[in-house]
Amino acid sequence: MIGAPHPLLSTVAEPVDPTDPDVVAAAADLLATLRGETSTTGLAAPQIGLSWRLIAFDAGAHPRSRSWAGELVVANPRLATASHWDHGREGCASIQGLTADVLRATRITVHGHLPGSGETVTIEADAFEARCIQHQLDHLDGLLFLDRVPGALSLHRRLHSCDA
Repeated sequence: MIGAPHPLLSTVAEPVDPTDPDVVAAAADLLATLRGETSTTGLAAPQIGLSWRLIAFDAGAHPRSRSWAGELVVANPRLATASHWDHGREGCASIQGLTADVLRATRITVHGHLPGSGETVTIEADAFEARCIQHQLDHLDGLLFLDRVPGALSLHRRLHSCDA
């Protein structure tokens, strides 16, 4: 897992061919890494050293989750709609010890492709799952949650593993 301030975390990731065997292997690695990070609900390829537009998430077990798309890896995800904005606490596997209050949409629609088949997928998410997905999309654009914090008063020390 790559930690800040690694330059890959501030680089815009490249689109991928979801049917490419290297992308399929990276998707499996991303999912395996996510499964190994028990307090993490999502990961993006840049966090494992790949500047590719590939995310994995599974927010179903989080106590603030309402929607659940399942355990998914999505290639070339793009945010199609976003509405109902609210502040919520976020943390990141690439930034140890800090959380922050971040403004995000609580309802989103994302389009992308499934690695392997290349099949188009549409995800409609709300509440915590929407926050998790937007956090991963930011990673693909070279942004960390700290880039969305208005000031130091929004930062908090991470107290326990259930912080987003």
